[in-house]
Amino acid sequence: MNGLERSLGFISGKAVDHPPFLPIVMRWAARYAGVPYRDFCLIPQAKAMAMAKVAEDFAIDWLTVMSDPYCEAEAFGLQVEYPADNLPIEKGGHLSEAEAAFDLKPYDWREHKRCCNRVEEIKAMVELSRGQHLIGGWVVGPMADCADIRGVSEAAMDLIEEPEAVRHAMGVIVESALPFALAQVEAGAHCIGIGDAFASQIGPKLYREFVFDLEKQLVEAIHAAGGLTKIHICGNISSLLPDLIKTGSDIIDIDHLVPDLSPFAPLLAEGQVFSGKADPVSIIQDGTPEQIEASVRAIHGETNGRCIVSAGCEVPPDTSVANMLAFSRAARSL
Repeated sequence: MNGLERSLGFISGKAVDHPPFLPIVMRWAARYAGVPYRDFCLIPQAKAMAMAKVAEDFAIDWLTVMSDPYCEAEAFGLQVEYPADNLPIEKGGHLSEAEAAFDLKPYDWREHKRCCNRVEEIKAMVELSRGQHLIGGWVVGPMADCADIRGVSEAAMDLIEEPEAVRHAMGVIVESALPFALAQVEAGAHCIGIGDAFASQIGPKLYREFVFDLEKQLVEAIHAAGGLTKIHICGNISSLLPDLIKTGSDIIDIDHLVPDLSPFAPLLAEGQVFSGKADPVSIIQDGTPEQIEASVRAIHGETNGRCIVSAGCEVPPDTSVANMLAFSRAARSL
């Protein structure tokens, strides 16, 4: 059973040899493959090669375009610097005031280099995978993109002080994200991640008021195009989980900060699973192989077996090869 068969089978509730192993590897993958992080972010073939190498060497079941949150934000005018071998850095171009959101217009992904690169990354991954892996595309969700283009503190205050400006901005963000997501499905992505990290900071009331319907709209459009979806929101999202499950997303990512998934596993519909939630630092980076396996097995039990094996967020770049091998073995041991 290859990674694509395992992933699609597991999500749909079919019997598989073991749960899929879909860790989020970005800086770790670039470092392991010897690719400078600027190239990983900006050169499609470099990212695809790095992802294919780690998938081969560590029995990872997917290839994913994840690297940084700035692709769409750049299309909206954010200025970003790409150091030679470090994370991208915001350098300006944020909306100066909430009212500026009313001037925000949808972008055409075909007119922006990084958006085009993402589609090219998927095509390169499809070619390298040869049908062996789940191919994961990505769009940034409405709350996270608001935080990127307005600034984190300003976006949070706007929810209270300028709600109509926020609604307009989020509407434009999703209007732009929809064709971008569908282009990735057309290019060969089996699943589109929706990264909305900042949503964990606003609480369930504001999430329902501003975000839920838009994330659900993205999920339904991607489903209609034949793709799966994966919602990723960092932090303790326990208060959001009932609503996140109601979006209909096939995969719900779970951060290690969520203390207990056992109350939420029964809420999953047929064709829905969790992904996570091993602690990326204390367990995957700094733990022993025995601790890694114990964590994976505990999460498997906590979710009644309905959890993809992954860390709660990105595997840190200083994680040893030995620990990544242990993580992979733990997935295969279930």
